[in-house]
Amino acid sequence: MWDESFENLVRKHLPLLESGDELTTDLSLGDHGLDSMGMVALLSSLESEYDVRFVDDALDLANFATPGTLWKTLSAMR
Repeated sequence: MWDESFENLVRKHLPLLESGDELTTDLSLGDHGLDSMGMVALLSSLESEYDVRFVDDALDLANFATPGTLWKTLSAMR
């Protein structure tokens, strides 16, 4: 499972996720308000927080589908 920083960053970019709602591995980020602008902001936040660089292969929309896929992508880069 992911760490607290990851959860906080993802939650910050999901305007349709209520504060009491659980962030599950299969939650649709798009259905909870992550749009293209939000994805760029989230990407930047993740790069800063984890000192990584998303390379071309990692910039696939599928990697931003759910918290689980995003965490898996981020973990592979760390």
